Amino acid sequence: MASSGSGQQLPPYNPYRHLKTLRGHESAVSCVKFSNDGNLLASASLDKTVILWSSSTLTLLRRLVGHSEGISDLSWSSDSHYICSASDDRTLRIWDARSPTGECVKTLRGHSDVVFCANFNPQSNLIVSGSFDETIRIWEVKTGKCLRVIRGHSLPVTSVSFNRDGSLIVSASHDGSCKIWDTEGTCLKTVIDDKDDKAPAVSFTKFSPNGKFILIATLDNTLRLCNYAIGKFLKVYTGHLNKVYCITSTFSVTNGKYIVSGSEDHCVYLWDLQAKTMIQKLEGHIDTVISVSCHPSENKIASGALQNDRTVRIWVQD
Repeated sequence: MASSGSGQQLPPYNPYRHLKTLRGHESAVSCVKFSNDGNLLASASLDKTVILWSSSTLTLLRRLVGHSEGISDLSWSSDSHYICSASDDRTLRIWDARSPTGECVKTLRGHSDVVFCANFNPQSNLIVSGSFDETIRIWEVKTGKCLRVIRGHSLPVTSVSFNRDGSLIVSASHDGSCKIWDTEGTCLKTVIDDKDDKAPAVSFTKFSPNGKFILIATLDNTLRLCNYAIGKFLKVYTGHLNKVYCITSTFSVTNGKYIVSGSEDHCVYLWDLQAKTMIQKLEGHIDTVISVSCHPSENKIASGALQNDRTVRIWVQD
């Protein structure tokens, strides 16, 4: 029986089960994200569209059309009103998720190659983006202007996100490094250095909900939790397969604390955050699970998979 630090017995693990498969994309699903208020689920695809689904009825509400190439990433504004998409067409778009027509309110232009990752800050007045042009850009949401170009990586930027108060940005790159920046573009810390030629590509990173740790995925089938203030790796999570794709992972906090990730063996993996033990493997997709998202208040997980699958699956605890 698992026990928490205070010595009390934790309830036995309640497994997730498949609830529904959402079909609507004509190509690989690249990203799934629940809105912060939990009402909507957005999915992006290489079919150049974003679909907004109701997270309660799991029905398709509308499709956001406008990008001329596939989309790799999505981010919701804190108030769940706007959604930002990052595309192979070298632009980011900000959409009004409440507009019945799926209106694009801004197009952010400046990257000279594929825009691979993007995130709003918690205040939602800024967006950070990362690109195959090896730069990180900070954009002002209101004007759509690029405020800052950060040149700190020597290969494509795979992941960028803000911490909980919006004062820090963490970035990851195929160059093998993971770095922390302030919003002025000053590098405050290099969590993983790219000096080691054998360093595996860093495929994803994000701050923990409390902002004290960062979760780091590398293309050697490994997820690690790092206390970046002291530069110490505290936990390692393994068992999944990740050598090729930039698979996203996340924290599940609605019922116990878990790490959730996709995998190249077509499964979704869940680990106990503290104990590091893999506690469930969700089977059903028929291609690499590239993206996972946990509902902010319900015990519900969304997962999206690549070209041979093209679906979003919803998993729930009873």
